Amino acid sequence: MAKRTAYQERIIKNYYQNMEAISLQKLSELVTDLYLAEGKKRKQLWERIAGALEKLKVPASRIDHLVKQDNPALVAKLVTELMGKA
Repeated sequence: MAKRTAYQERIIKNYYQNMEAISLQKLSELVTDLYLAEGKKRKQLWERIAGALEKLKVPASRIDHLVKQDNPALVAKLVTELMGKA
């Protein structure tokens, strides 16, 4: 395996330092897509959102509640709340 350059090491380090912010950004993009989605695509987006929330360590009970409500506005509110903590 080839050694990484100092530049590559910094990129990797910065990625992991900013992982939470990156996850929140992706989650907010999923919420935007959720507002427009219907049918099968909507179900797939909810699965991806649930996975993203798990990675952000949101309690499972809250994730289940959001999925059952099927309301993108609630997820958007949670994203705003999480961004306030970050």
